[in-house]
Amino acid sequence: MRWWRRSPREVEPQLMAHVRATVWGPAEFVGFPPWWLVAEGVFVALSAVLGIVGTSVLGAWTGRPELTDGAVGLVCALALAVHLIVVRAGRALVGVVVVLAVSLAAQAPQAAAGVVLAEQGRVQSVVVTSVRDAGVERGGRGRYLCSVADRRGVPLAVRVWRGCGQATRPGDALAVVYDPQGRVPPRGVGSGLGALRALLGLTGWVAALAAATVVAVVRSYRMTVPSTRRRDGPC
Repeated sequence: MRWWRRSPREVEPQLMAHVRATVWGPAEFVGFPPWWLVAEGVFVALSAVLGIVGTSVLGAWTGRPELTDGAVGLVCALALAVHLIVVRAGRALVGVVVVLAVSLAAQAPQAAAGVVLAEQGRVQSVVVTSVRDAGVERGGRGRYLCSVADRRGVPLAVRVWRGCGQATRPGDALAVVYDPQGRVPPRGVGSGLGALRALLGLTGWVAALAAATVVAVVRSYRMTVPSTRRRDGPC
């Protein structure tokens, strides 16, 4: 019987089920999802994380700007979204994954630069030339930015916020860590300098992206789709 010949009581449950499957994924399995489906989700999530974060770290370590500007990470985020759309994951979950992947791709270059400075950076003393309260421009109190120059009086192209505070004045000395090979810009010396600590700020984004990706892949399962689904990653 065609849908326009059915009663509202028959059409409404089917319509709601279709909407739920489209938005959140059909998840056509009983009980716990199959182990291979969870493994597929984990593989896709790890591929995306390694593609986004790994390329940024590799680019910063090798000094390749085409890998450190976040463009490759955005490509990986797009590839992840395409993969989820191909397997017909829930649209809401695809949207969540895309937001998390793009956010991770935007933050990965800074973390990658921190890894290089933590492993191969050198510390030098610089002189503060000016102090600016960045929070004033945003209508409140925020981070202070210091313009600095090296011992020869040559200004550095970056502003330093680590070690720069309200009490900092022009002429004060600050410590910055820089890369002798010039692969990444210098930054102020912070506490607990280390490669793992440099990546620690990405932990929340990585965990959220991995969890959302696994859920999206698992809930995309349809019994009408052949079980031999592609298991290749998004990047």
